[in-house]
Amino acid sequence: MTETLGKWLASVIPWLLDHGIKIVFIAAASLILYKIIHRIIRRTVRLTVVHDRQMPEEADKKREDTLIRIFTGATRVIMLILAILMILQEAGLKIGPILAGAGIAGLAVGFGGQYLIKDIITGLFIILENQYRIGDIVNIDGTSGTVQDISLRKATLRDIDGIVHHITHGSVVRVSNLSKDFARVHMDIEVAYDTNLEQLIGIINRTGLELAGDPAFGKSIIKAPAFLRITDFAQSAIRVKILGETIPLKQWEIGGEYRKRLKIAFDREGIKMSVPQRVVSQVNFEKR
Repeated sequence: MTETLGKWLASVIPWLLDHGIKIVFIAAASLILYKIIHRIIRRTVRLTVVHDRQMPEEADKKREDTLIRIFTGATRVIMLILAILMILQEAGLKIGPILAGAGIAGLAVGFGGQYLIKDIITGLFIILENQYRIGDIVNIDGTSGTVQDISLRKATLRDIDGIVHHITHGSVVRVSNLSKDFARVHMDIEVAYDTNLEQLIGIINRTGLELAGDPAFGKSIIKAPAFLRITDFAQSAIRVKILGETIPLKQWEIGGEYRKRLKIAFDREGIKMSVPQRVVSQVNFEKR
């Protein structure tokens, strides 16, 4: 037993000192090279991406982070495959037949991989055209959520309920980006017909300017919410449209705060919101 163990160690130790050290070196070198390439990708993207002066700085950063993740992910896959092939070759396995078999398998998969190719090509155009980025809130064919990840094949969304949706690029028909460049506070309110319109317009505009002047909200407002027009004479109300502009992703916060302040101002100034009314007439039938 001792003699067998000694022979085994005598054969294994030289192999470890030769090929084992090389395998460790390949793994370590691959990891170090990946980290170096990752830093180069980050710096290159930060320097080469053209910044649009009309877009917020946060939007440019989202685009940069998305490109960095895409390029880094592709690099990681390539480095991993190369490292595995080199380690297998160093371990004594012939990688020629493996590569040949992979080529045949790739050809076979290619006939059934049309959808995968479509996903990748569509994803490439989505990224290059900057249709949406990580951190954006989008609606993809009726599914809304925050973009948590983008690859060349799919986008990952998380909706307001915390549900994660994986959507392949090739299946996408329509994308609505709710957080690109700027957003709008858009609302319609209905007031009673006996409302003084000049007073109403003054309250709407003054409330918007006060909100824009508030340090807690002013940085998020591009254009203060203001009276736009009367959109309709409804059955029991005058319908008024209010419009304002905010930086991306702040339209809901600003809209909610504006509605609260507008309701307080209406109560203070005696402006009555419209409520559905029903007139009931009582008919008396006399006995004949």
